[in-house]
Amino acid sequence: MIAICVIASRPALADGLARASAAYARGDYVLAVNVLTPLALRGNANAQAMLGFMYENGFGAPQAYVAAADLYIQAAIRGNPFGQAMLGLMYDKGHGVPQDFVLAYKWLDLAAARAPKAERDYFLRLRNAVASKMSPAQIADGQRLALLWAPGRP
Repeated sequence: MIAICVIASRPALADGLARASAAYARGDYVLAVNVLTPLALRGNANAQAMLGFMYENGFGAPQAYVAAADLYIQAAIRGNPFGQAMLGLMYDKGHGVPQDFVLAYKWLDLAAARAPKAERDYFLRLRNAVASKMSPAQIADGQRLALLWAPGRP
């Protein structure tokens, strides 16, 4: 799933993301975290989403839901579909953020709308699983929030 994030527009960033992805694939999680951290601090949404995943799962760094949620938030507001989906799941579970099904629905809906087809279907299944725990009014609120969202806004 982390490979979804390895897309960048500039060669230097692509090289860093590719190095991090290769390190992750061979199980060198510490190197992946070390490569991703400066990219994430410079605002690269793909690096933020990947690093959030590393923190959420304790790969190469201590498991830290609050740090993971913060990184997902940064990636999500930049329009990264993986970051949006993972943030939605954090809201669904209440990991690192207060549990909020409406916000979970919002972020998963946005992720599905912005993702390539293969990921879209997966994100839609996740969104629909969250929706199964919600009232029709809550779903409408989540849809409204997704429609009002624009890149750069939480």
